[in-house]
Amino acid sequence: MTANALCVPSDRLQFLRSWAADPLRIAAIAPSGRALSRLITREVEPARGPVLELGPGTGVFTRALLERGVGESELTLIETEADFGDLLRQRFPRARVLDLDAARLARARVFAAPVVGAVVSGLPLLSMPLRKVVAILAGAFAYLRADGGFYQFTYGPRCPVPRPVLDRLGLKATRIGGTLRNLPPASVYRIQRRAPGRGLGLGSLSGSLSSLEHGHD
Repeated sequence: MTANALCVPSDRLQFLRSWAADPLRIAAIAPSGRALSRLITREVEPARGPVLELGPGTGVFTRALLERGVGESELTLIETEADFGDLLRQRFPRARVLDLDAARLARARVFAAPVVGAVVSGLPLLSMPLRKVVAILAGAFAYLRADGGFYQFTYGPRCPVPRPVLDRLGLKATRIGGTLRNLPPASVYRIQRRAPGRGLGLGSLSGSLSSLEHGHD
């Protein structure tokens, strides 16, 4: 089975068009494959509560979550590309699809309390400004339960969230595996709180970003 066996030709064409329009935001010319989809969702337990997916694109990770037993109505999909958002609504009519920049998660009040059991991210964090990465993480962890995990894939050799950012937010990253069967090969990291209740609050982020950016290369 090929790396992108889950996607149909129309999905590949849609991805290619989106990539051509904005390569830095899409950062891939084809949807992720079955091996990566299974890897990034393998720790997500249906009984742990709602699942938040960031940048679902054509819904490859979404399908994998459904295969894991997550209820479609338990899914909240955050997608900034309008064409992808329309496609997701057609394919997953019982899921909640929000046309929203993931960096604005905290302001959008997506959930009233930290009830999310897992966040699955298909966002190209390596191509994003550091401030945006921090805003995405802070917003996601505002909704994650104390024992919840943020799952992020990367094509790079290390975690796409720099260590100074993890330290400042009170987070830790663990590589849970990699796959050579994706195009290109990818790794997945689980990002968690180092201790329940610890970490940088949203209100303190703006005053800390300058020092993080200054020390990041």
